[in-house]
Formats: sequence, structure tokens, C-alpha cells
Amino acid sequence: MPEHPPTPRSEPRLEDVRFLTGRGRYADDLGRPGQLYGHVVRSDHAHGVIQGIDASDALRVPGVVGVHTEADLAADGLNPMPCVVEVPSEPPMVVPPRTALARGRVRHVGDPVAFVVAETPAAARDAADLVAVDIDPLPAVTDARAGDGAGAPELWAEAPGNRAFRFRMGDAEAVDRAMAAAAHVIELDIANHRVTAAPMETRAGIGEYDAEAGWTLTASVQGVHGIRGQLAAVFGADMERIRVTAPDVGGGFGLKNFLYPEWVLLLWAARRHGRPVKWTAARGEDFAAATHGRDIRTRARLGLDAEGNFLALEARLHANMGAYLSSVGPGASTRAAPTAMGGVYAIPLIHMETIGVFTNTGPVDAYRGAGKPEANFIIERLIDAAARRCGFDAIELRLRNAIDTLPYRSAQGMEIDTGRFRANIVDAVGHADRAGFEARRAAAAGAGKLRGLGFGCFLETARGTPEEGAEVRFAADGRVELRVGTESNGQGHETAYAQIAGERLGLPLDAFRYIQADTRATRTGFGHGGARSMHMGGGALSAARDEVVAKARDAAAGLLQSAAADLEFAEGRFAAPSGQSVALADVAAAAAGGLDSFARIEDAPFTFPNGCHACEVEVDPDTGQVEILRYVMVDDYGALINPRLTEGQVQGGVAQGIGQALGEHVAYDPDSGQLVAGSMMDYLIPAADGLPPFELHLEGVPTEANPLGVKGSGQAGCIAAPSAVINAILDALKPLGVDHIDMPATPETVWRAIRSAG
Repeated sequence: MPEHPPTPRSEPRLEDVRFLTGRGRYADDLGRPGQLYGHVVRSDHAHGVIQGIDASDALRVPGVVGVHTEADLAADGLNPMPCVVEVPSEPPMVVPPRTALARGRVRHVGDPVAFVVAETPAAARDAADLVAVDIDPLPAVTDARAGDGAGAPELWAEAPGNRAFRFRMGDAEAVDRAMAAAAHVIELDIANHRVTAAPMETRAGIGEYDAEAGWTLTASVQGVHGIRGQLAAVFGADMERIRVTAPDVGGGFGLKNFLYPEWVLLLWAARRHGRPVKWTAARGEDFAAATHGRDIRTRARLGLDAEGNFLALEARLHANMGAYLSSVGPGASTRAAPTAMGGVYAIPLIHMETIGVFTNTGPVDAYRGAGKPEANFIIERLIDAAARRCGFDAIELRLRNAIDTLPYRSAQGMEIDTGRFRANIVDAVGHADRAGFEARRAAAAGAGKLRGLGFGCFLETARGTPEEGAEVRFAADGRVELRVGTESNGQGHETAYAQIAGERLGLPLDAFRYIQADTRATRTGFGHGGARSMHMGGGALSAARDEVVAKARDAAAGLLQSAAADLEFAEGRFAAPSGQSVALADVAAAAAGGLDSFARIEDAPFTFPNGCHACEVEVDPDTGQVEILRYVMVDDYGALINPRLTEGQVQGGVAQGIGQALGEHVAYDPDSGQLVAGSMMDYLIPAADGLPPFELHLEGVPTEANPLGVKGSGQAGCIAAPSAVINAILDALKPLGVDHIDMPATPETVWRAIRSAG
């Protein structure tokens, strides 16, 4: 069992007081004396050669102090932006140079071409409209399969056939032999289309430069230490010369984890002009130039014996990387996806291959789940197809093959320690009232509607980077500072970390001050992502608080004239057998050297959140409109710190998964490469009235992967929801003979499937 499991308490979020009273401070709320404003001139072509850039008219706009191109950056010796993920590839992975402003050629709509700096935002915008960029258009390709190989428009001379990498894992020959011997082989072509995080707050930042101190970037980011390291590589500077800090961040979901050209431009322009420079993205800029997610097309096969036992799984992925390799972009489809390939099922043989392809689209990087949603979607769709085509019951097929012996070593080498895999399925079936569904289907048919019930299980592999640090400091004003290397962008860390520390130290929540997202205030940190904050950050904080108690015990023993082993510690006080006691705060003030403690976790194992979701839908056969009637979740997140926060994270993830299943789609015109979904008018994010009441049942099995017994919950919802929703829609369309449908299942898509079947 965990060393110090928390007592679950649904405390109200401490953060909400300032957020709800308008005292939150986001990047665009901030300003610096004498600051300038930046505006990015972007390509309106998907592909083309830059023949020239004329800024003469722009420079005549009152208030404009500079219009800069890549030649200016190159003259100062700036290096290309790095891709920090190394992927085993045959041949080796190709990382073309990505400069902060386009060099010689543009490769996607929204590619930065020039940077205007002015005294006011209006002057910067007006001048940007007057920058004349002469681009000689080239043919474009937006689809990974179409772009893979000879004959497609080529983006980079360094990448013949547009291939960035070819990653393989597993025994292909053994899988082929198993498929040949299988009684049933189910094959599907599965699209996990391109989406974007669309956080409420767009990207924004301020760059500053001081000749003695160096650069400071204050921005809406999620991983300050990692971004600092990448900026240091671009500027060829010592990391200590660069400070990166984030104020409140209004959502991220992965999108704000990465180094962007704008962060480079802000710091470069601040040094160039000797004044702070501020930039805030318009919503359309984020659609075009912030990273996108998913965009993987998979040809998958599942082999089964006559009784329905899974024998082998094969997945051949084409991953659309966009025009450039973003910071960790190749990782989702290579290093992350295999950890969850096969989901919650015991599959003895798995082989996967991923081909990463450059296209004339925006760069792709990690988006909530990062590879795990794609992997789980593959197996969950194959299972339902197997049930339909071979006469199995979809639930019985899942139960027959679910992992039931723990610990379990997967075909991809993952050591899974805990999970309620079969129990989750049984419980979800019961809560969703599958037994009564056919009566509900018949009633819907009487009203002219098609009703379906779908299930989707998920296995998350939560951890992210296997290192993290946390520090507990006793401040002069009496508050206890919690300095943690993970970073919140809305999850409630300020509350959850205070609960972790407060329970062990015996202090109330208001005794703590939470400090994050500042490379000068936190010793180390690997930021947000991978559902890692409570596992990694909480684990490090747990070790730091235990070190505080150990130091305090020795100091209190001297104050109380008692043996340290004889002291009892409870409710923030040490008590001696004599009846005398002393408060932790007083011990901190008296202890030689203080009680401040820092702890680092290294080589941490994964945790394995898991669950089963059930979705019941009704489809209007005349319009193709899908209505979600019920959504049931049975999930295992291990021990819980704040169940209310867990529920919020899961519900938010499910909403994003439903959005992908039913409408969200970053679409490009396949001929011109123009971005079709460039605003909220074109990108369908689900509204509250389009979501059902969520029924969440938390049934946790604590893990020993960290002292708290917790597993990650931040990504789970969007892993399970797409398969549950699509399986439900296909169950509704089953009487019509519809066997497959791609996401997003918009009314038009569903309507066309119905008409094609008819």
C-alpha cells in the first residue's frame, strides 16, 4: 500500500476566489513600462517560394519601429528551433531546420514570414497589412498518405518522399504467423483526424531583455524549464541567462507545452529594440499557427481464434507531422502510442509501425492524451467490428480478453501493476442498464428514431517525463511555500498540493503559498502533460514534506528535551510524553538550518488509469443528427486527493472526446492547402446544451508507483469518449447495415452513411 495515502476531501478550489472575483492575471492582462507591441505577418499560401518582402509602406506607418524578416534573425546568429524528441527510425529521423521566421519558402498557411514591432497594437496591425510578401506558389499536399512517397509535392530536400521517420515496434513476422492461423481476422481503416485544443486563452507573452540579467519571457505556457532550455539552444545562450515564467494560464491541453516562433521573436525583438515587446494571438492565429493534435490514419488488423480469444494486433500508422517537427511532435505516434496499444486487453502479439510524414499543414504535437487516445481507439473499434462481423457479443468479447492477472507485462513491455479491467466493464454494463436497452431501442424506433448503446474501455499510461522536483519552504511571513515543478493551467493544483502537504504537516490549507511556473523560483520541473502532476509532482512533494517532518522531529526533540522517537506528531504539533508540545511553525523558526526541504523523483514508473465508458445515443435518420442521451463512466484513478477535482478533469476530458467524435475537425482544402476551419464559426466545439448529464463512478485501486497511491485523471476522458460515442452511433445504425463511420460523425456524415446503406 502507499506510504501516506491521502484522505479524499472535496475541498473547494482555493484558486476560484481570485478567478471568480476578476483577480486572475493572464499574460494579456500584464504590461511593462515602455513596452512595444508585435504582430506576425503570416503566409496565406500553403506552399511557395518567397521571392521578396517589401516593408517600405509598413515602415511609414506612424509608431512602427521595425519590420523584421528571417535575414535579421540570421544576422544575429539565431539557431533553428529544436525538436527535442529522438525517435528510433529507419533511416534516422529527419529534422529540417525550423527558423522562427520562414527562410526562403513557406510551408503552411499561417507560417510566420515577418514580425512588425510598433508603439501600439493598432499600428502593428495596420503595418502588417502593408507588408508585401511576394510568394511564388508551389503544389501542396495535406494528407499524410498522399504525401508519403515519390510523386507528392516535396517539402524538404532533406526528407525525400516527405518522410520524417519510420518507427517500428514488435515482432512483425510472429504477428503475420498468428494472423495466418487465426479463425477470424478483422481489418479496419481508422481515421483519428486533426483537432486543436482551442483553449479559452490564446497564446500571449511579453519578452524583456537586460544586458546584465539576460532575457525574460512571461507567457501563457505550460512547461517553463523545458521552454527555457529550447530558447537557450536557439540563442546559443547559457540557460541561466534566460528566465521563463507563466502567470495564470487559461487552459492548454498540451498546446502550450512547446516552443513557438513567437517566443523567439519576442526575446529577439526585446534585445534588438531595448524595450519589452508584447504579443497576443488572435483566435484565427491560434487555429492556423498553434500546434494541432492527432491526424493519424491507421490500417489495423485483429486476429481472433474461433472462441474469440485475441491472438495478435497489427497497426500501421501514417502520422501527419505538418510542415515542421514541433518540440515533441514525433513522440505521440511513436513513444507514447505503444504504451497503450492493445488497451486493457491481454494480446500476446502486437506489431506497430508509424510513418511520420511532412505535409503543408500546421505542425502537430501532443494534445490531451498524446498517442493514448489514438491507440485505444484502434482496439476498441476493432472489437466492435469483430463482434458485428463474426457474431460475438461485444461485451463478452471484451470480458473474455480483458487483463485479469496482475501484474501483467504487455506485448509492448509495459509492466501494469493494478487495474479493474473486467470489473469496470461489468459495472459499466450494469450502470448503463444494458439489459433494458432493447426495450428503449424499440420505443425509439416507434418514434422514428434510431437508438444505440456503445462501450469503450481505456488504458492510460500516465507519467510523462520520469523526473520531477518539489520544494517546501518556510517563509518569513509564516506561510509555507510549496514550489512544484509541474504546472497548472486550470486543474486545481493550488488546492490539491495544499491538501497533500496540509494533511501530513497538520496545517490548514490557507497556511500554504503555491509557487509554480518560474525558472527562477522552482529548482527544476518538467511541467504539465502526461497526466503526471499528482503522480510526479505529488510524489515529489510527498517526499519533501516527509523530509520536513523528519528534520522537525529532531529539532523538536531538542526543544522538548525528549528523545525524537518518543515524540508524537499530529495536527501540526510535536508532543512529548511529558505533555509538553511545540508547533511546527515554532520548530521551523528555532531549527538550526531551518526545515526547508527539496526532493526529486527520478526513474518513476508509469501509473495505469483505466475504465469503461458507456454512451447511449439517438439518431434522427432524416437529418443524421446525433443526440447523446446518457454517458456513464466507471473509472479507476487509484487513491483520490480531491474527488471533486477528479470529476471535473474527467468530465472536461469527456467533453473534448465527444467534441472530436461529433464535430471538431481542423480541416484543410486538399487541393489548395487552405485552412477551412480557421475560426469558431468553422470549428464545432460542443456546447453545454449538447452534452448529457455525466454519470461518474470512481472505483480506485491504489498504485504503489508513488507514495500517495494516485493515478492520473487529466487525460482519461478524451481517451475513452471517441470510441464509446462512435460505437454507440454504429450500434444505432446497425439495423441499416452500416458497419463503419469515420470521425467526426457530423449530421452530414451520418446522413450520408444512412443514405449509402439504404
